[in-house]
Amino acid sequence: MTESAPDVETETDAAPAASAIDAPFIDPVAMEDDPDELFAGDHGTLDAEVRRVLVHILQRRFLAAERSKQEWKLLIEHQQIIESRLNDLFLRLVVDHGRGLAYKQQVRSDELEVPILLKDLPYSRVETLVLVHLRTVHQRESAAGESSVRIDIEDVEQNVLSYFTEVDGGTARQQKAVRKAMDRLDREGIIDEETTGRYRISPLVEVILSAEKLKELRDWLREQVGAGHDEEEGAL
Repeated sequence: MTESAPDVETETDAAPAASAIDAPFIDPVAMEDDPDELFAGDHGTLDAEVRRVLVHILQRRFLAAERSKQEWKLLIEHQQIIESRLNDLFLRLVVDHGRGLAYKQQVRSDELEVPILLKDLPYSRVETLVLVHLRTVHQRESAAGESSVRIDIEDVEQNVLSYFTEVDGGTARQQKAVRKAMDRLDREGIIDEETTGRYRISPLVEVILSAEKLKELRDWLREQVGAGHDEEEGAL
């Protein structure tokens, strides 16, 4: 998400005087003389801080109360207007107070033609395997009363590599694939690398993988493992 070179405008020492016909109906107002404008030609109505929260929601996958306390406070205070701005773009705002998360969703309708602004970027097989393990660990530790769940990279590799076969290359290549998957999930905020190789799992993992989706993927993985064992026995 290449940029073309910016247009270059040259200035002359003196511009020809504008005729009465060419003159604008309304004289432009300098930005410093119009305190309601944040920039020249600004027709927005939101304060700068609220606009930044709106942009945060649009740019990033989610906003977390724990990480962005001030932004979260502004979101709650101005939720209705932020929600309205997103609705104008056919987006829905979801505020999960229990998990302290806010995120956007694409509105889809069979009755209304809706332009799609948000495109789904599917996770790869390795990323899905990592997500399933992270979600499982988070579910288990949370049920045990752990408020902040952490995991080591070695734990993730040990679990995920058990689903790999020779087709996936040697151990070094497999580990590289797992770490690449962890990097993406870190960038998306699903995990947070606190120290080298140790991550805190965000509650966002529960949003990405619902309990129903987790069960579906677990069943699929069990079928894959069973099929692999059948092939090995048939080769003997």
